[in-house]
Amino acid sequence: MKTTLKEAIELMIPVRCWSCGKPVADKWDEFAERTKSGEDAGKVLDHLGFDRFCCRRMFLGHADLVEEILPYPRF
Repeated sequence: MKTTLKEAIELMIPVRCWSCGKPVADKWDEFAERTKSGEDAGKVLDHLGFDRFCCRRMFLGHADLVEEILPYPRF
């Protein structure tokens, strides 16, 4: 079974906040699109309803390394 790049990216985003358990994965696509278009990340997170520091950390601290990892074969 071969994983596509889009599927791998969706798998790397945690489903819930590690500290409080609030669901975060369903908001990742909107956050990524809006910040790529130039909006301020803090204002986007406010609009999405993430006011806790732990949840904001999930978005701001995410490093998108999928494109670097996928070329390597699985064992």
